[in-house]
Amino acid sequence: MRILITAPYNEQGRERLSAAYGEVVYKPWKDNGRAFNEDELVKLLQDTKADALITEHDHVTAKVINIYPNLQFIGVCRGTPSNVDLDAAKEKGIPVLHTPARNAQAVAEMFIANVINLMRNTIPSTEWLTGENWGDGAHTSYLQFKGNELAGKTVGMVGFGAVGQRIAEMVKCFPCKIKFYDPYLKSTNADYIRASLEEVFSDCDIVSIHLPVNKETIGMIDKSLISKMKPDAIFVNTARAIVVNHDDLLFALVNNKIRGAVLDVFNSEPPDASDYELIRLPNVLATPHTAGATHEVEDHHVNIMNDRIMQWSVARNGMKQKISV
Repeated sequence: MRILITAPYNEQGRERLSAAYGEVVYKPWKDNGRAFNEDELVKLLQDTKADALITEHDHVTAKVINIYPNLQFIGVCRGTPSNVDLDAAKEKGIPVLHTPARNAQAVAEMFIANVINLMRNTIPSTEWLTGENWGDGAHTSYLQFKGNELAGKTVGMVGFGAVGQRIAEMVKCFPCKIKFYDPYLKSTNADYIRASLEEVFSDCDIVSIHLPVNKETIGMIDKSLISKMKPDAIFVNTARAIVVNHDDLLFALVNNKIRGAVLDVFNSEPPDASDYELIRLPNVLATPHTAGATHEVEDHHVNIMNDRIMQWSVARNGMKQKISV
């Protein structure tokens, strides 16, 4: 088998695949300066005569799959394979493997860092200091920027998958109480409290969104929920902006209905004028979709993907043996 890899993939991971399956052709999208578009990807597949593809951000559209329908698998080094036309892959019988939880640790650390920074007024106090505003009154900053501790707060998770659970593992040690809403999760750690969606918004000091994008979740977080939040509560979204009603969140923040927000995702990326309305608010700590951006994430996705491919291979060979019998 010849595997074309366009995702960032460390040497050790490539060697493991080569030893198990044959040739690996490494053409990372980073060397291209951007993700490969569909025409570029088709040419790469044809030039390399690849039997399988491991991608990250490239445009694996229906056109790519229809022109090159005989891939044995498509691996996507992302939490969700959102850059792949899954319907087209299914129609051609191509399994799509992905790497859930590859960035769970990175997002969890960023969650803690930015929530604490917002609660402790770190950014405005730094701006105050660099602006040479510290006068003779030694206690001015102490009084002006006094914040709150994370310890003792109730943290609510809307969606309790790998990222939400990793955050919970970390913040429970502060200690924090954890409540979560996830109708698809059958069981979890007894330390965490299952709650209704309304209870998460009304009872928690921090509400963090961890929802996938689908027909049910688009615009799901709206005024009816945001209006239930405590006046001193913090809203966090490191998932997808489209699951939140932009205008309803903006209204709550502008009118100080809630304390503030930590945002890493926006309806348009790069942001448009409406996104900047949120980003520039004094009670918003915004980052440019970097919650999952660590060097270690690439090592995580290599390990997860290689394990997924090995599992797929074992399952496929087992099925072939059954058929031959």
